[in-house]
Amino acid sequence: MPSSIDRPFRLSDFDFQLPPELIAQHPSTERSGSKLLDARDPLQPVDRIFRDLPDLLQAGDLLVFNDTQVVNARIFGEKASGGQLELLIERVLADAAGEAPNRVVAHMKVSKKPAPGARLMMWDRSGRRHAFEATLLGRWPDENGALFLLSFSDEPHSLMEQHGHMPLPPYIERTQKSAIDEHQQEDRQRYQTVFAKHPGAAAAPTAALHFDEDVLHSLAKRGVHTASVTLHVGAGTFSPVKTEDLSEHRMHSEWYRIPAATLQAIADCRARGGRVVAVGTTSVRTLESWAQTGHTEGDTRIFITPGFDFKVVDVLITNFHLPKSTLLMLVAAFSGFEHMHRVYQHAIAQQYRFFSYGDAMLLTKFRA
Repeated sequence: MPSSIDRPFRLSDFDFQLPPELIAQHPSTERSGSKLLDARDPLQPVDRIFRDLPDLLQAGDLLVFNDTQVVNARIFGEKASGGQLELLIERVLADAAGEAPNRVVAHMKVSKKPAPGARLMMWDRSGRRHAFEATLLGRWPDENGALFLLSFSDEPHSLMEQHGHMPLPPYIERTQKSAIDEHQQEDRQRYQTVFAKHPGAAAAPTAALHFDEDVLHSLAKRGVHTASVTLHVGAGTFSPVKTEDLSEHRMHSEWYRIPAATLQAIADCRARGGRVVAVGTTSVRTLESWAQTGHTEGDTRIFITPGFDFKVVDVLITNFHLPKSTLLMLVAAFSGFEHMHRVYQHAIAQQYRFFSYGDAMLLTKFRA
């Protein structure tokens, strides 16, 4: 990444070389035992351990978590021809009227895409027998959409729980199709936050993976308050931006909700002079979507790049993100591009672990 910008930001400004060995393939032994880079001072980053976090926050601060729950969204199967395929469920479509039940939206990996109306046989977790059927209805959200609309033969969440695999990011290497994969149990436990509550995510809110009961207890003793939002993280979070001109990028859509209790907690935090501390970029996107639109529930395509005016979030806890990703751009917008550049240089030099199972950093909002 260049260290000085005197022109509009472009995609190449967010590229950097990351040694492959720094991409974390497994979680730390203990959730709160990962590294934490205290990067609040732009000129003096401090290397810490995540369990030090309570000492770095102030009584009266408000931590906002994303309480989404990752579902077993990766399911394998085959076409009638015998050709193998893989589905990654992006979302289950709600239908209160019950007129079109069991519909899901999914990514599909297959050598030749089947035609609408095709019946797909989905396997159980062992990959040795057919477990249920899925019918391909078409593209989503329209005929030109990149995702697929399918109807399952039974309730989708139940089928995913029984037969699906944890949808790990593409840079974490696993043999997910195998029922005897030695890492399946580890991933089921650790690629999920300790406070996951609302099923629907195809990816974890990874900054929150570092929190355990001991850290939460220490935060409460410190006088730090907590609240939750829900944003069902989609697989699009891993997609790199492909257009050099950032204004041409079309952001993926994700569903969010902010309960009334959290809105009140934010108001109370402001009244006592505390700071709103977002745990992860998904909490940032949720809170700032509400600030932009006034909507406490719905889909968001918010794309946060340098120059964005943050209305709610004062402090950010986040992991280290992929080159050319929208998440890296959000961090640059929040902390300042130059500061973000120095932080990443420090993290690479000090052998921090990157991405979903990697280490974390603590940032304060950039003020020009």
